Amino acid sequence: MSEIKHLPVPDSLIGERADAAIAKLMGLSRSAAAELLVEGLVSLNGREIGKSDRLVQDAIIEISMPAPKTPLAIVPVEVPGFRIVFEDEDIIVVDKPAGVAAHPSVGWDGPTVPGALLALGVQITTSGAAERQGIVQRLDVGTSGLMTLAKSELAYSRLKQAFRDRTVHKVYHAVIQGLADPLAGTFDAPIGRHPKAEFKFAVMNDGKHSVTHYETLEAFPAASLVEVVLETGRTHQIRVHFSAFRHPLVGDTMYGADPKLAARLQLDRQWLHAMKLSFEHPTKGGIVEFESEYPADLSHALEVLRSN
Repeated sequence: MSEIKHLPVPDSLIGERADAAIAKLMGLSRSAAAELLVEGLVSLNGREIGKSDRLVQDAIIEISMPAPKTPLAIVPVEVPGFRIVFEDEDIIVVDKPAGVAAHPSVGWDGPTVPGALLALGVQITTSGAAERQGIVQRLDVGTSGLMTLAKSELAYSRLKQAFRDRTVHKVYHAVIQGLADPLAGTFDAPIGRHPKAEFKFAVMNDGKHSVTHYETLEAFPAASLVEVVLETGRTHQIRVHFSAFRHPLVGDTMYGADPKLAARLQLDRQWLHAMKLSFEHPTKGGIVEFESEYPADLSHALEVLRSN
């Protein structure tokens, strides 16, 4: 049964977008707030409003909060190419293939990292939201490479803080269209949800602070191999930054990549791989470092680029 809340618009939220305002007012994620608005569960002074509508002064927000959803099930599934790189009593580092989601989500019925671990008999901590237990970092479904999870509650808490404090060193390799100018540099541009496309993000003036460092490793006639170091960790950050600066990742047609080039390279996802990961061990101290090799599809694409 739904619960109806009637709340006055606080002065601090006057003029703010409805999705951002509802998120702050209710302590929800922006996506959860947007879902309420899309489903027509929010009205302002009796009129149903959408995500991009602005809150006004001296108004009453009415929110029909749906009953809590049943937690998404973690289904054990054996995943070819899924590999455990390191494991102890506190943490586990995996090499995730493309096509595997970081955790269960609505609308996704494919394999997940927790499901792949469960199939291998590995238990992770129960800390975190039900469908994200043990998850301290995420990789896009179409991104391969290294990902860390917590096996103990203490490790979960400390690793989450380490990611918030940006003390985890994350290195990616990507192939971008064209040649970046300059060959090495930094993108410092805020990222927010795309105003017109669900599931996409964009460089936005009111977005979250986002910083990406890059260096060109190798140049080809139509593309370049770059090494990327993330200072922040926004959703789709690397993909959005390079797309915004007119060098989308090869194969990333969602963010403007040339589909003909992707087809020629036999890529059905973005050329992006989480190569290196290092951080202080959450319970034992000392820096732990991990490295991953390119999977077959990315290696093949590079060979084709190098042969032309």
